[in-house]
Amino acid sequence: MSDELDPAWLEELSDWLRIPSVSADPAHADDVRRAGEWVCEFVRGAGGEASLVDTDTFPLAVGELPASSAPESAPTVLLYGHFDVQPPAPLELWESEPFEPAVRDGYLYARGAVDDKGNAYLLLKAARLLAEEGALPVNVRVAFDGEEEIGGHSVVDFLAADERGADACLIFDSGMPREDTPAFDLGVRGLVYFHLRLRTGERDLHSGMFGGAALNAVHALLRTLEAVVAQPEELRAGAVPPTEEELASWAELDPGASVLAAAGAQPRDERAAEEFYARTFAAPAVDVNGIQGGEPVLQKTVLPVSAEANVSIRLAPGQDVEGIAAAFERLLREAAPAGAELEVERLSSSPGGLVPPDAPAVRLAQQAFERVLGRRPLLLRTGGTLPIVPALADKGVPTILSGFALPGANMHSPNERLLARYVPLGVAAARETLLAFGDLPR
Repeated sequence: MSDELDPAWLEELSDWLRIPSVSADPAHADDVRRAGEWVCEFVRGAGGEASLVDTDTFPLAVGELPASSAPESAPTVLLYGHFDVQPPAPLELWESEPFEPAVRDGYLYARGAVDDKGNAYLLLKAARLLAEEGALPVNVRVAFDGEEEIGGHSVVDFLAADERGADACLIFDSGMPREDTPAFDLGVRGLVYFHLRLRTGERDLHSGMFGGAALNAVHALLRTLEAVVAQPEELRAGAVPPTEEELASWAELDPGASVLAAAGAQPRDERAAEEFYARTFAAPAVDVNGIQGGEPVLQKTVLPVSAEANVSIRLAPGQDVEGIAAAFERLLREAAPAGAELEVERLSSSPGGLVPPDAPAVRLAQQAFERVLGRRPLLLRTGGTLPIVPALADKGVPTILSGFALPGANMHSPNERLLARYVPLGVAAARETLLAFGDLPR
């Protein structure tokens, strides 16, 4: 297999990359829609059916390609991706125009080159090639969305209402820990996000007259927060521990100490580096995301009467959103000092998700990747939150989350880039996986 990027494929992908589908910018609303229509036209060009489905924000591109033979008995595979992209600013830091793809030094540069148009193209192209050859062994369903970069949930709502389902889902919206080391992200963490408001009286007080005798709202809020920052056992309930195979994969990653150092971060405690992946992949984490109260700039000797904070907990796969949220709020209220009035507002929540490493879809996909790339994918988890994974899990659909972004791909930053040779390689891996999924149990 050649790793040279076919000029026709480059131009095809470039047509999509040229559409400035920035969902965060209202001025580009029509462009987001055009990018979704590109997906529909691509599927229709392969002999399938596709259309845009309007939502409260941006449309979904929904379509399907039937199996080349006996579609009524063939397994069904869902392809997911997103066609919206991050804003390109600051423009002055780009070495080429963000929406005019350019190949330099073996990389394809453009906004969306990896996140997610470049990655998603690999899936679409593989399915189209198999359909055109009459060799597609599965029914392919496509559900791409245009609001992923603004935290939308339309595709989750679509899946919740969908009665047809699939036997597996394939997503390329991730990457490799290092060059030529494929990986599957089988787990995602959930999230519960709170806003706290605490009051200790009627007004700010003179610290000379009342300091040491009256409640200080900032002090009281810090004491309240410590109850959850300490992460007692009840906030760890339900977390699914990693398998031996997962632990073996994690051991092949860069040491936690070097990951922290590369990020310019300091370890939280003496075990943080050693336990880096266990903590970020498979454990909950409480973080105070912002706090304010009193006067942090000017010299003002007062006891603040009010203070506010945002605090969140990343949920490990397996943890129950409602149970943990209730325990979290109870711990906060129990820790608030007597006399303090605490308001707790839950701003958002999303469950974690986990695909069993021994699921047939995972094994078939691992073998397919190994045949193409010469290396079995590592079985990882991601510390972030991706609502589509638990939504699919609720439907009993095992999900393969992978991709071809590399460290240094500059996702969400200027000069986003995809290694050009990964386009044909990624198409080949996606193609081999779709072929392997012909053996999925139904």
